[in-house]
Amino acid sequence: MWILRIDMKDRTYALETPPEKYHQLAGRGLTSTLIYDEVDPMCHPLGPNNKLVIAPGLLAGTSAPTSARLSVGAKSPLTGGIKEANAGTRFASSLGKMQLKAIIVEGQPEEKGQYWLAHIKLGANGKPQVEFTAADTYTGRELYSVYEELYEHFGDKVDVAAIGTAGELGYGDSGVAFNDMKNKPTRYSGRGGLGAVMGSKGLKAIVLDPAGAPGVEIANEALFKEGVKKMREALMEHAITKPKGGLNTYGTAILINILNEAGGLPTHNFRTGRFEGAAKIAGEAIFETNKKRLGKELYNHACSPGCIIQCSNTLYDENGEEIVSCVEYESDWAFGANCGIDDLDAIGKLVKLCNAYGLDTIETGDVVAVAMDSGVIEFGDIEGALNLVEQIGQGTPMGRILGGGTAFAAKAFGNPRAPAVKGQGMPAYEPRAVKGIGVTYATTTMGADHTAGYTIAPEILSVGGSSDPLASEKGKADLSRAFQSTTALIDSSGHCLFIAFAILDIPTGFEGMIDEINGILGTEMSGDDAVAMGTEILRRERAFNEGAGLTKQDDRLPEFMKYEQLPPHNVTNDLPDEVFDAVYGDL
Repeated sequence: MWILRIDMKDRTYALETPPEKYHQLAGRGLTSTLIYDEVDPMCHPLGPNNKLVIAPGLLAGTSAPTSARLSVGAKSPLTGGIKEANAGTRFASSLGKMQLKAIIVEGQPEEKGQYWLAHIKLGANGKPQVEFTAADTYTGRELYSVYEELYEHFGDKVDVAAIGTAGELGYGDSGVAFNDMKNKPTRYSGRGGLGAVMGSKGLKAIVLDPAGAPGVEIANEALFKEGVKKMREALMEHAITKPKGGLNTYGTAILINILNEAGGLPTHNFRTGRFEGAAKIAGEAIFETNKKRLGKELYNHACSPGCIIQCSNTLYDENGEEIVSCVEYESDWAFGANCGIDDLDAIGKLVKLCNAYGLDTIETGDVVAVAMDSGVIEFGDIEGALNLVEQIGQGTPMGRILGGGTAFAAKAFGNPRAPAVKGQGMPAYEPRAVKGIGVTYATTTMGADHTAGYTIAPEILSVGGSSDPLASEKGKADLSRAFQSTTALIDSSGHCLFIAFAILDIPTGFEGMIDEINGILGTEMSGDDAVAMGTEILRRERAFNEGAGLTKQDDRLPEFMKYEQLPPHNVTNDLPDEVFDAVYGDL
């Protein structure tokens, strides 16, 4: 196994043997630990002392189902704290097969505005090597055409990580784009402005060539295979994750109608929990629209190798041509209900613009909704929304304001209604109507992030038990803490977060994940031991944030949510501060 360290100051690289203390770490566990160990928490996120770390999950590159995930980590220019953003992509599998435990990008060129491409491949000695070339021809352009040219030049077997104009411009809502199974720039480590960190290093793209890769070393093959069998069976059995089940049929956008019915679908910049046009943009509507336009039922596809859940959809136009792939629940909501738009084609076009510019759809949808809420354009204005996103990509004065993220834009517009925590815009779950996810938003080390502790499972879907989403109780702290610890483990394993549905409801599924991990590492961890690893990751992340100056006062929901009642349940954030403080109080 190798750690590849790339110094962009002079375009040099070094291979390092990982120290023993990193042996059991991968994915988020490794990115966060490396940032904790090597980055000054008080450094400027876009300065020379920040680092960008890309690490595959522990199981990436193996036959474990739904395990081609990687993490990107750095100090976030959006939150000012530590950040991990996760993506499902073949790039993760290739890293695992090449036995690259992590890529650390550090330093920055002395020439501002100079961008480079790093081509990583295996040399004649079997070790990774890096070739640097100027990336002038790829800068200032939309990513779809950039990816086409990269694949024409390097062949269709390579993998690509790149930034769009958003990353070049240093935006807080810029992400790192990875290739999907069709080699398009649609798989994103989107949140937290990590594209801007990559851009600050003068790194436009990484081209990864896994030809000749030795594959992943497995310490206990028999135990690993037993774990894979258990995990696969659990995923194939659960109603949400099985073939032609909820996710495979309707994609993640199946949640639109579910959250709308629960009164927890944020609408018109978090002014209400129900959207009149929800049924027109829901996962069911995407399925039926494609069926009508293509003349057949179209089930979803995988975002990455080995995914058996296959929840990624494609939206087609009236001529049967692809508009975009894919329209995730968060993206669908961000430009749909949140902006008052009930036109699927328009939402698809907005998502494609974000892919082209290298933008996080959640943050971008939030800032467009804030602009609407501030009177810049009207809610529901499709052409106005398209124009604003185009301005972000083009770097106009208005675009730069919006590119700064939700909290920044609200401040610029003099609007106190900024749905953000630690500067990061909220995802598609209303925290006043779903109290547990509100606790996660407030307290996670990542800024407002549903994936950091997905209490939606028990609160809305009755997976892993049942919890009243509207109940204001101290138990929400325990619920969020448990989910945050388990999520940190899953993010480190390389599995998709959606395995949570199966492992929460089917005990053998959880056993399978632990067997897989023990099989890879040659360890004998129990389930409790593994979750404790997740808790330790949270401790390091929390310590970094404290060093960066974040305090418990940053673990709060926006003030307006305390005094504005949210229809239809007319609820507020009535949880006392003690509940938020209790999440990390005894970690």
